Amino acid sequence: MDINGKFNKKKYIGLFFISPWIIGFILFGLYPLLSSLYYSLTDYAILGKANFIGFKNYIYIFTKDRDFYHSLGVTFKYVLIAVPMKLLAALFFALLLNQGIRFMGTFRTIFYLPSILGGNISISILWKFLFMRSGFLNNLLSKIGITTIPWLEDPKFALFTISMVNVWAFGSSMVIFLAGLKQIPGELYEAARIDGASPVSIFFRVTLPLLTPQLFFNLIMQVIVMFQTFTSAFVITNGGPIKSTYLFSLKIYKEGFSFFNMGYAAALSWVLFIIILCATALLFKSSKSWLHYETSVK
Repeated sequence: MDINGKFNKKKYIGLFFISPWIIGFILFGLYPLLSSLYYSLTDYAILGKANFIGFKNYIYIFTKDRDFYHSLGVTFKYVLIAVPMKLLAALFFALLLNQGIRFMGTFRTIFYLPSILGGNISISILWKFLFMRSGFLNNLLSKIGITTIPWLEDPKFALFTISMVNVWAFGSSMVIFLAGLKQIPGELYEAARIDGASPVSIFFRVTLPLLTPQLFFNLIMQVIVMFQTFTSAFVITNGGPIKSTYLFSLKIYKEGFSFFNMGYAAALSWVLFIIILCATALLFKSSKSWLHYETSVK
């Protein structure tokens, strides 16, 4: 009904057309979210009955679970390695492709392709064969006289090695950076060159400040994605060696599907959600000091 009490046909037609999305959101978004919150307050073990235990799971997480702090530390290290390296790689190739080189479309496709393939199991298996002790990379290094490196067996290298799986898939961030570069007015570069600015100075005083909106978006998205990384740690190292790649998402999986502590796994999932929420909130707060738009650049 509208304001005058008449039947608003257009309103219900609109609701009818968006009903598939609404139904999908309720069934596959809202319901699982609320269910996980409820199960996090129970001792649910998949096959048994879910008994309400209040905040005991959360208390155990912060007071008795040593693996919680270890996996959280490993995850933070992983994020600090993977996010900057992925953004630097994406920015570098975006700058390269912005030079007006020939076969631009072909190169964009080649660099974007890993983003389509990067997170799946087959790529992780391929990565494992590439970096294992007798893998392709070590065989290549041995031919040029370099000692075999235990990429996956040594805790000093393992976390870095699996982080490269996600760094390699920098295509989506690259496209966003490239779109931002295309929007920067050419007059700003001309004015900077007339003033005698060097290419390095132009990059830091013109290009980078005007790319901060795209940088901020990529940073937020990659932080969220990296905190939830699971496939590479599970397939390549399964958390080893000596739990040096025991990411938080892998701990959640182990608790839920290996130890059948699904209620505890749900609680861990909500802790991870809060950590990601806090991390993004800090990034939003810090952006006030370094996020610039074209109108704000002098």
